[in-house]
Amino acid sequence: MSKELTEEYIVNSCTRYIQPKEYGNKVFSLIGEVEEEVLSPVKPFNIIQKSCAFYGVDYEGRRKGTRLLIDYSRKLPIVIEPINNIYTFCSASPENPKCIWFFAEHIKDYRRVSTRETMVIFRNNQSQIFPVSYSTFNTQMLRTSYLQMKLMQRVEFNKEKLVFLLHGPRNLKASESSELYLNKKN
Repeated sequence: MSKELTEEYIVNSCTRYIQPKEYGNKVFSLIGEVEEEVLSPVKPFNIIQKSCAFYGVDYEGRRKGTRLLIDYSRKLPIVIEPINNIYTFCSASPENPKCIWFFAEHIKDYRRVSTRETMVIFRNNQSQIFPVSYSTFNTQMLRTSYLQMKLMQRVEFNKEKLVFLLHGPRNLKASESSELYLNKKN
């Protein structure tokens, strides 16, 4: 994997993780994409905030929306951009300088390595060990899946409502002919 340096990084469909890296007394971001790693002098949390704004909603709005949908209050997963299925979750409090951000769409599997480490297997079959406990990673994956499900349920509900408003109630037909039942009444 090649490393590229950029100051203006926006999360996109290729982003797999954003991990803090210390350089002297400054925290940089090591961003794992599908084909390369990108290094940015911006902290991971700031990249998340900037990316939410880029897609039209501020981080706090996304956070409040998540809280309303799934009724949790700590280490909330965030929908950065729902149309392209960009959901992220944090390994610790977002303000924690050691917090790693993972992007659920790219995670194929994960396994316990030790009490404080988890191996993440990405969809492209690359794997990497991260300093995150398995239970924390698992909980965060479950919360993110729950958020995705709740959001999709709302989208589907609105689609059904729109179809009803545009076309009226659908005539449901039984798989059997109604003639069988009409003849039995006689």
